[in-house]
This record gives sequence, C-alpha cells and structure tokens, in this order.
Amino acid sequence: MRTAPDGGLMREQVLDQVPSLGSLYARALGRTARAAAPGMLSGGPSPTTLPQVCYTVPRVPVDHAHLAEYQHLLGEAGTDELPAGYVHVLGFPLAMNLMVRADFPLPVLGMVHVANRVEQFHPLSTTDTLRVQARAQGLRAHRSGTQVDLVVEVAAQEGPEVAWRGVSTYLAKGTTLPGLALAEPVKAGQDGSTGSGEAVDDGDSGAAGSGHSRGGAGGNDAGGRGVLPEATAVWRLTPRTGRRYAAVSGDRNPIHMSALSARAFGFPRAIAHGMYTAARALAAVGPARGPAFTWQIDFAKPVLLPSTVSFGQARTDSGTYTYAGWKAGSDRVHFTGSVRPLP
Repeated sequence: MRTAPDGGLMREQVLDQVPSLGSLYARALGRTARAAAPGMLSGGPSPTTLPQVCYTVPRVPVDHAHLAEYQHLLGEAGTDELPAGYVHVLGFPLAMNLMVRADFPLPVLGMVHVANRVEQFHPLSTTDTLRVQARAQGLRAHRSGTQVDLVVEVAAQEGPEVAWRGVSTYLAKGTTLPGLALAEPVKAGQDGSTGSGEAVDDGDSGAAGSGHSRGGAGGNDAGGRGVLPEATAVWRLTPRTGRRYAAVSGDRNPIHMSALSARAFGFPRAIAHGMYTAARALAAVGPARGPAFTWQIDFAKPVLLPSTVSFGQARTDSGTYTYAGWKAGSDRVHFTGSVRPLP
C-alpha cells in the first residue's frame, strides 16, 4: 500500500513486465464495443471514481536498437542518454493499463490528450535498469466533460529517488460524472497539473487555438500562449507520420493510423500523435535544456495528416525556452509549450 495524492491508501500492484500496447488497445476496443452494443448488460453500475491502485514494474531494461530508432525519428542526438520523450514511451503502456481497467470511469478511446508536463530531475541512461510506476489522479469536471491526470514516475533501479515524472492530462468530452466540482483553470505546474482547465474548444477535438498573434517571444514565460514566436523551422508531415511514430512508440491508436480508422472517431483524416510533436519540439531545444528541466506542452488543434507545420522557439529573459507549432500560412495553433532548465 502507498499513500494516494488525496491522503487515502492506494494498493500497489507489481507486474513482471510492461504490458503490450497492442493488447491494451484490443481491450479498449472490446470495452467500447460492449458499451455501444444494444441491450448489452454492464454487470453493475458504472464506476464514478478512480481505481485506487498503482502499477509498478521494478525492472525495465533499455533496448539500444529501439532507442536508436526513436532518436533517428525525432531528431535526438545518438547518445546513451535517454531523451525525456523516450522515457514517456517506455512508461505510457503502464498508464494505459490503468485506463483500460473495468473500474476506470472514463472511456479510454474517447479521451483527448490535452496537455503534458514532464519534470526531469536528472538524466537516465542506457546503462540503467528502470523502475516504472503509474497511477491516476485528479478526476475533475470540465466545461466540456471530465478531465483526469495519468502520472508516471521513473527511477533508476539502483537509486531511490524519482529521476523523471510525467503528468498526462486527458479530457473525456461529453462524459460527466456525479459529484465532481467544475475545476478552475490552473497555471502550469501548480498542484501537479498542466494548466489545461480550459484547453479544449467545444467545437473541436482540441483547444480553440485562437487569439494568437505573430511576434517575438521576448520576456514572456507563459509558454507562448499569447504571442507566436517567429518560425525557426517548417515540418512537412506525410500520411505516414502517424504510422512511423506508432512503430517506434507502440501507440497504434486508430486515430493516428489512417484516414479510414480516424473517421470512426470523428476525424476527417489521421492525426499526428501529440507526443510526436512534443518530442520534436524538445529535440529542437537540444542540449540547451540541460540535464534537468521542466518540459510542458498544451495541445490545441490536432495536426491532420498530411500537413505543413510552422514551428518557432525563443529564449526568454529568464532562460526558459518557449515554443509553438501552427498551421503554415495561418495562425491556427496546434500546440504551445516551454522547456525550463532546472538549477
């Protein structure tokens, strides 16, 4: 047992290995099909609270070939240091394992990834055997549905302290649960949240992305929310982008794989993985981020594939790197974020 964020007790369940994302998506599809089938009995009332359980895998080795594939795709340096986005890839299946549980109160395949925040306290390496743990917390009402945070913590097996912590915020649009107060928007990093209380526009599967103008980031530390930086790169994303990242990350969510499978979930075409765009932004900051940093991103309008994305980054007066991605030739924002080196 361990103490939950709300002060209650959380049961720890130890697994021998990280589950396969393929099997987890199969479970999620089965759960969705059962819920949609006419006359299908649920076997009891639907859950309204989060499962008080955390999953732990005490020994997760690093595959050198897999790491090299990730580094090549995302533009990271080919070193023994694990990119923060790669650590997310290693831990995501454990978070997914929570979301496909029968007692998880939200429909996993209907959820939108609206924000992500990572704290890297010191780098991990290919020589480390990792200890990975995942839990769910922060179930809260949102004007468009219900939000939840999935928290993953990673440490080197030889060290007791957490080296990497990721908080992924998801929104289940149109899903409401009894007894939840409407959460107020929170600034990024406060109470472990990602500041996504108002991140998603009712009219799209992403944030409104409006109210941005073009200009330098100057001294703004707000992650580029009000002013877009000057473009420093152009990303030309093909229809294969989703499948290429899926091959490296294991995340074969149907919305990323093809236009046909994406249409079943309300998208006109396949969309890029949010963490693909986040990881490319982190790679663009490069070694300037230092060994310890906070990396956050708020996802806005989804990146439909194929697409051309303008990307810009700027260093603020305080040393934080802000960045944004938007549809080339317009002010339609796909994401904003920042990387702040830690002392």
